[in-house]
Order: sequence, then structure tokens, then C-alpha cells
Amino acid sequence: MHRPIRHLPALLLLIHILWSLSGDELLQARDLYLYNFIWLSALIAIMVAPLHLNRVGITCLALAISSWGAGSLIASIGQFFSLDDHFLALSDYLYLAFYPLLLIALIYLSKGPQRTQQIETLDALIFAIGVASVLIVLIHILLFREIRNETIDYFNVIYPLADVALTVVAIIFIINAGADALSSLLTLAIAIFGASDFYFIWLAFQEEYQFGNIADSGWLLSIYLFSVAVYQRAPERSTTKPLPPFLVALSVFITPILSTISVLRPDLIPIYLLIPSLANLLIALIRMNTALLHSRTLHDERILARTDELTGLPNRRRLIHELNTSSKFEGALLLMDLNEFKPLNDQYGHDFGDLVLREVSRRFARALPQGALLARLGGDEFGVMVPGSNDQTLECARALHASLSYPLSISGREIKVGVSIGHVFNDGRGELLKRADLAMYRAKQMDMGVAQS
Repeated sequence: MHRPIRHLPALLLLIHILWSLSGDELLQARDLYLYNFIWLSALIAIMVAPLHLNRVGITCLALAISSWGAGSLIASIGQFFSLDDHFLALSDYLYLAFYPLLLIALIYLSKGPQRTQQIETLDALIFAIGVASVLIVLIHILLFREIRNETIDYFNVIYPLADVALTVVAIIFIINAGADALSSLLTLAIAIFGASDFYFIWLAFQEEYQFGNIADSGWLLSIYLFSVAVYQRAPERSTTKPLPPFLVALSVFITPILSTISVLRPDLIPIYLLIPSLANLLIALIRMNTALLHSRTLHDERILARTDELTGLPNRRRLIHELNTSSKFEGALLLMDLNEFKPLNDQYGHDFGDLVLREVSRRFARALPQGALLARLGGDEFGVMVPGSNDQTLECARALHASLSYPLSISGREIKVGVSIGHVFNDGRGELLKRADLAMYRAKQMDMGVAQS
């Protein structure tokens, strides 16, 4: 079913071009019905495309072509029937909506099935709009500065601005990902669309544009190429290179520069040309907020990854990390295992056992000196890094043992648990965990309370 739908726009476009070569006069069947059916058939081909690429990208592409097609439909109806001027003006805004939707679609489609990071998307938008803002100001100064009709000037400047932005993004992704079939088709479609835009603007300024000329066929050709691109399978990309930060920063810095020039020389850069630059500044603020939230999330995830969920203490991963990064610390490692905890857990249930572990961890924390690191290693096993001399750390181990010498009060019950502690001083011989573990089991087997390695 997909194959005939994919090629229907090409067949209709060929018929339209050949028919257009037969004469310059407007024909309702050709320039209204057939013309709009071409983009509509391309839209249908995109909507039924398999979602092996990127669901967000295909959706945004369909919305972009729908917006452009609606504007085209209004403009073409206006060629044959009398329409209200305000309704006709709606087509310009529908055309404008095409560009940001296509820009987002391009970013996601170029990534293929790989998930696109939000910050990467914002960076691409900032860089593309920043570069395009500078180029379009130059185009305005060199070519359009003498145009006095600001409404016409605005729309005819914003179109090439958007085309340049799209082209920059396409080039970025081709450089990063390589010129595969998907990226090449997307870039070719954008190039043809942009060339058609520039040709249309040139003809409009020369007052030579007529509906149904080659520029209109160029737009349809590019839309057909977009519909072909979504059927290309994107290659798997294990990594993608983000934009260099200095390029993003430079793109943001463009906004105050253009604003200053506009204030000093309003005749050189009209204020409405700053709209894209100001939008870029807003995107940069969104990007900064997104980066802060992302950094905070990573920080929270890093803490959670090294924190025991039940007691709130550091976990085994955190203790091992501290041992590896503090191999020369002056102090001792203590490993502790509760006595008679399993019978309590079996008798009263896991919820009760969790309450016991929380209370035990609080007692251990109160018995430790400042600077000690207490961690729950899993089950009823705890570990402590204690700073100090051998005698000081041994005294700390005895204090931890004594902290469980009197009963725990848990849910109205008096519970008695003990602890076996293995002590190993950091004497430079390494294997602290292994030696402390052996000492702990010796303390448990011989009912010693505290055993040294």
C-alpha cells in the first residue's frame, strides 16, 4: 500500500510541470485542484510512513506541510475567487508556521531512532537562528534596504532567514552524522525550497511574479522530497558530536550586538529584523534553565545512586568509592553485622525489620565521631570509615558495640540485637574490605564483639 502512495506525488508533479509548459494562463483545474492535491498526497504519504525514524520528527514534518499547504490553498483560491484581505493575509502566517515546525522535524529526523537530547535541540536552534540573523541583516542591507513597504519587507526577509536557519541545521547534522540517504534528501529538499523562496522574492520585488510559475513547482518538488526522505532508514549512530559551546555562546552574543546597532542606526537595521534575535535570546534562556534542571537531576541521581533508600545512609558503592579515593587516609575500616536479626525479621516481618535497621543506624550514627563515614552495605551489614589512630578507632568500634547493649524500642516491643565488628587499621597493606570482612566473621564466630585484623 505504501509504494503507490509514495510515488503518487511525483506522478502528479510531473503532470503539473508538463501541463504548465503548455501555456502561461491560469487554469483552475491545474493551478487550484491539481496543485493542492500534490502537497496533499505528499502529506498522506508522510502520515502513513512507517515510524522507524522518529515519531516526533515525522509528526512535526506532517504539521509543517499541513501549515504550508493550508497557506497555499488560501493563496491559490484567492487567484480564482474573491476573498477578504484579512483571510488572504492568513496565508502568510501559515507559511511562517511551516519553518519552525520543519526546523524541529529536521533536528529529530536527522537523529533517526536515536533519542534527541533537549539541550542538543536547543543548541541547534540557537546556532541556526543566530547565524541566520546575521546573514539576513546583511541581505537586507545589501538588497532590500530600499524597499519601503515594511509589511512586504518583513515577510520577504523572514522567509530567507528561515531558509538559512534550516540550511545551517542541515549542514550541522550532515557534518556530525555523515551524508547518508536521509540527510542528503532532507538537505536537497531544503535547498530547493530555499532557492524557490529566493526566486519568488526576487520576482515579487521586480513585480514579475505570476502564480503557477517555476517557483511554485520548486516548492512542490521539495515537499515531495520530504515525503521520500521519511521512507529512508537512518543508520544506527552510537554517538553524535554536540555543537562546540563557543559557537552557541557566540550565537547568543549576536543579539546584543545587533540590538546596539539597531538603536544607533535604526535606518540600517529596522527594529522588526531583531525579532529572530530576540527569539534566540528567549531560546537561550530556556536552554540555560533546561541545563540547570538537567544538572540538578544528574546531581540528585548521583546522590540516589550512592544512598541507601531505607536508612538514608551512604551505600556500599559510596563506601567503596571513598576507600578507593582515600587509600592513604589515617584511620580504620569497620565492618559490622547484626546478631540475631534474621530471626526477628522472620518472626515479625520485613516492615518490622526495616524499623529495626533504621533505629540501629541512628544509634550507630550517634556513637561515631565527627568525620566518620557510616554506610549500610546491604541487609543487616554496615561499614564505617573512622579517622584517627589505631587506639582511637578501636575505642570507636567498642562504642558502636556498646550502643546496642541495651534494648531497642520498636512498635511497643523491647528488642535485643547485638553486633559483631571487624576492625582493620589502614596500615598500607591494602585489601581493607577483605581483611575487615574476615575479622568480622571471626568476631561473630567467637562471640568477641570486636575483632582486629
